[in-house]
Amino acid sequence: MNKSAFERDTVGNVRLHVLPTDQFKTYAISVYIGRPLNESSVTPVALTPFVLRRGTSSLPETKQFRERQDDLYGAGFGFDIYKRGDYQIVQFRMDMIHDDFVSDSGSMLEQALQFVGEAITDPVLENGAFRTKYVEAEKDTLRKRIEAIINDKIRYAAERCMEEMCKNEPYRLHPLGKVADMAAITPESLYASYKQWLAESPIDVYVVGNTTLAEVKPLVEAAFKWNRPQSVAYNQKPEHRQVEQVNTVVERLDVTQGKLNMGLRTYVTYSDDDYPAMLMYNGILGGYPHSKLFLNVREKESLAYYASSRLDGHKGILTIQSGIEFANYEKAVDIIQKQIAQMNEGQYSDLELSQTRAMISNQLRESQDSAYETISLDFNNQLSGKVRSAAELIEQIGRVDVEAIRRVAQGVKLDTVYFLRDRKGE
Repeated sequence: MNKSAFERDTVGNVRLHVLPTDQFKTYAISVYIGRPLNESSVTPVALTPFVLRRGTSSLPETKQFRERQDDLYGAGFGFDIYKRGDYQIVQFRMDMIHDDFVSDSGSMLEQALQFVGEAITDPVLENGAFRTKYVEAEKDTLRKRIEAIINDKIRYAAERCMEEMCKNEPYRLHPLGKVADMAAITPESLYASYKQWLAESPIDVYVVGNTTLAEVKPLVEAAFKWNRPQSVAYNQKPEHRQVEQVNTVVERLDVTQGKLNMGLRTYVTYSDDDYPAMLMYNGILGGYPHSKLFLNVREKESLAYYASSRLDGHKGILTIQSGIEFANYEKAVDIIQKQIAQMNEGQYSDLELSQTRAMISNQLRESQDSAYETISLDFNNQLSGKVRSAAELIEQIGRVDVEAIRRVAQGVKLDTVYFLRDRKGE
């Protein structure tokens, strides 16, 4: 039963992926719904899962909805909202214990899929729209989530750097939307947006566990009330622009520590053959505790409280984050740029190469011990159009040499320098 490949089919113009395995004691269910990041839809789409978690047609009260999860042996149901490339992704998840470990006579998988399907496609309605009290309460919840970002200055600086870097691109939008859009959302407008979202978005349903595609397909057909006139795929070409000059932005707030962020365009995405080399580039530059940024900016020069880099492989953007004293701004910018220059020149030690290769490979191996990480890696394939298993990616990482890293390094362009500092001297 321990298989390494997903079995695939389509149900109601939705892609279905099933991984039969007895590796786990639970069934893992994930439903991904993607929507191009768009000014008019980003906030309603973000609000929708908050409202959906309040109740369904058969469990209209939130208390009933939550008690049903308890009845299902404490099954966990939740969702995440994030962006991958130029898409806003809503991921619903449910973890359900396997039938062998409970005394219930019914199929646990069937009950779990029924719960997820109803939660997503058969919500509680009143007067042909979402229930007003749920919409208003969840607008307040979402508003607080968005407003909380400014209180977390590390997150705030990261978001502001992306807003400035991608000011004319969809990627500038935060996946949780905008507070300013909340007032105009009504139960009627949100329900109309929701129906369009379900009908027109790419949707992927994943099930991992001791089951088969033949068993899962009819359960999904029965559980989800889709109304999808056609199948929708992801557009795998994120928007890019050429860097003509570095954009420097200084913002002043009541902060006690400076946040220096940099945005770089790599022009390499998950679908490209150079993606493994770009993973190595990010790892050597700032992805791990042995990386150049951590050792040189934080440890040797003591210029930063933290210094690291992060890669969005679906957008082809790499970001650098650091926390510094206000007076160290110019020194920190200079030494970070020196690390980028070293990457460009191919200055990587054998230790940097071997440690980075080991770290990435170990992370990929460990991901196979988690059903949801296994699903996440496969979803990258659906999102990008490039099929890579964890084993294949590990093998590709092992083949990346100095020349391959230098080649991708020479294509990386610094786009934006963002510095969040205090109000003194305004």
